[in-house]
Amino acid sequence: MIRVLLADDQSLVRAGFRALLDAQPDIEVAGEAADGEEALRKVRELRPDVVLMDIRMPLLDGLAATRRITDDDALAGVKVVMLTTFELDEYVFEAIRSGASGFLVKDTEPEELLRAVRAVVEGDALLSPGVTRRLIAEFAARSKEPAAAGTLTELTEREREVMALVGIGLSNEEIARRLVVSPLTAKTHVSRTMVKLGARDRAQLVVLAYESGLVRPGWLG
Repeated sequence: MIRVLLADDQSLVRAGFRALLDAQPDIEVAGEAADGEEALRKVRELRPDVVLMDIRMPLLDGLAATRRITDDDALAGVKVVMLTTFELDEYVFEAIRSGASGFLVKDTEPEELLRAVRAVVEGDALLSPGVTRRLIAEFAARSKEPAAAGTLTELTEREREVMALVGIGLSNEEIARRLVVSPLTAKTHVSRTMVKLGARDRAQLVVLAYESGLVRPGWLG
């Protein structure tokens, strides 16, 4: 059972998400929070698998709350998905750097919300490919000058290749087709790369791909 915490200052939004999530046989809403401070308390108390976190909340905004969650080793198993009104909200990029596993727009289709919740728990995908690629394209345009790729020296040639494909937004299935390997083999390469680099999740692997210079702006075409 996937346990989800809803953090949003709008009760109507929380109610809508709760109705959708609780109707699923494999998902349950573990709790709700109306501000960032309450969200942090509930995360520490309930240890949910996923937090759906609004970016803009009173007392403590979602971005600051996310940093505190991802900086706490005791909460390493908690995945945060940011909620925003606009797909390319400027705070989203800082959220990804801070350890969020992805983001969703509040008016996303129900199927995509459910897919995203399940995906971040599996560590199998950042978000849907379309949203992921838009995020990466915008992130690439805003990213700082890449550092030297020396941080990747412990990766094998195949792991670098896989990391680059993750960096341009490919799913494990797409990576498997590109490299003519099984999806399980692709997933194994991604997992080993994350372990070697200490990446919390796939989102941070994307960031590292750009910041190391392995992937550069413009590669999406």
